Amino acid sequence: MKIYDITQELFGCEVYPGDPSPVMERVMSIPNGDICNLTSFSMCAHNGTHVDAPFHFLKDGKTIDQVSLERFVGPCFVAEHEGDVSAEDAGKMLAKSGDAGRILIKGNATVTAEAAKVFADNRIFLLGNESQTVGPIDAPAEVHYILLGAEVVLLEGIRLADIKEGRYFLCAQPLNLGGCDGAPVRAILIGDLDQ
Repeated sequence: MKIYDITQELFGCEVYPGDPSPVMERVMSIPNGDICNLTSFSMCAHNGTHVDAPFHFLKDGKTIDQVSLERFVGPCFVAEHEGDVSAEDAGKMLAKSGDAGRILIKGNATVTAEAAKVFADNRIFLLGNESQTVGPIDAPAEVHYILLGAEVVLLEGIRLADIKEGRYFLCAQPLNLGGCDGAPVRAILIGDLDQ
């Protein structure tokens, strides 16, 4: 079984403009005479590789602890794309994905509102991308409203450079952060289901 780690390292990760960066502090250290090493850290729920819950943009949306874990684990399709993802592109990705229910977009891609509507209308479980936001970086709200309004979970900040287009098994469970709008994940892909 081949496992691919598609997660950014947290303390060196990309951060959405304006979000606080993760900070680590060693509060106990064996070399300093302490009984053990102990680390404290602080971060934004949307640093690095993370998922967005509907509550991120919707006042009455589900928080991350209310979203079913089934959305984060299961078959997925990795689709390669550069540039804006149009409605037609979204339709092609859905056709290639079969019944996977989860689509990860590899490349420097931006999901347009028209593509978001196609994904939302098809009730996929999860949409992932390599950028720190699924929509345009300077105006991500509309795409988030469309997808999160349809309870499509967003997996942002993944790393797919070494992954070929195809079907995989995704494990991207969020931390159980009660009442939060998102959470960090350690996202992995297992195997290539087309081989």
